[in-house]
Amino acid sequence: MENAAKIKLISSMVIFGTIGLFVRLINLPSAVIAMLRGYIGFVFLVFVLILRHNRPDKEALRKNRFHLILSGMFIGVNWILLFEAYRYTTVAIATLCYYMQPVFVTVGSAILLKEKLTRKRVFCILAALLGMSFVSGAGSGNGAENTGFYGILLGIGAAMFYAGVILTNKKMHPIEPMQQTMVQLLASAITVTPYVLLTTGPDEVTISAKTVLLILFVGIFHTGFAYVLYFGQMQKLPAQTVAILSYIDPVVAILLSALLLREPIGVQGVIGAVLVLGAAFLNELPFGEKKSKCVPEKRKL
Repeated sequence: MENAAKIKLISSMVIFGTIGLFVRLINLPSAVIAMLRGYIGFVFLVFVLILRHNRPDKEALRKNRFHLILSGMFIGVNWILLFEAYRYTTVAIATLCYYMQPVFVTVGSAILLKEKLTRKRVFCILAALLGMSFVSGAGSGNGAENTGFYGILLGIGAAMFYAGVILTNKKMHPIEPMQQTMVQLLASAITVTPYVLLTTGPDEVTISAKTVLLILFVGIFHTGFAYVLYFGQMQKLPAQTVAILSYIDPVVAILLSALLLREPIGVQGVIGAVLVLGAAFLNELPFGEKKSKCVPEKRKL
């Protein structure tokens, strides 16, 4: 049973790791992709909950309505920034920037939630920051130009908003994960909609059979199906296993970026990747501090 759950969890991480490839192929503004992904993912999860006869927990939804809406807004902005990052830098570097979110979560938890900043966490923060300096090309004459500095800033911005999602989730009352995600997806889509209507001209939206198929694939497969697959294993595996296996996502993204898109990362980028992902991975390990038994918020949305 546990091995089957691990295979399903790994499969969901592999799916998450491929989203950058598909987003790069969609000829639509990033905000439009984020909006459609939210609506399509929401409809898919509603369909799954109906099939499972899983009735909405109205009391839990009522208690969490503020944080659900707020986190959904963060998700919408997070997606826009991440999808834009894919356009201005490589998928590998955008993904590495995105995985700076443990740094922002750790700092935010210390400031907002008064959580203790242990030596291990400080070490992980410093290692991740050092790694990001390698990724961005800081200190070299042409590193920033080669890696797309604007894309790096967008990726870091996406990580900050994703950290906001995690910190907001920490304030929620108990709620069934799939119902939580369903509401957050809807809130994210509704949040992005006015922005799309105000900033996107008709000439920027070119509809083709390829575009429709790709956006449906991202919305159904990368969002609805992948989250169902992921959440289905949360109760079957230890929290630490879920946290550790989640790092398959960035590894897959980096490998596909190099092998399929032929996007160079270089020796300096490899060193940075090891430092960033290594620091994030080390931060998940239980030694050096008391670990919560709850499932980590690593891949909520």
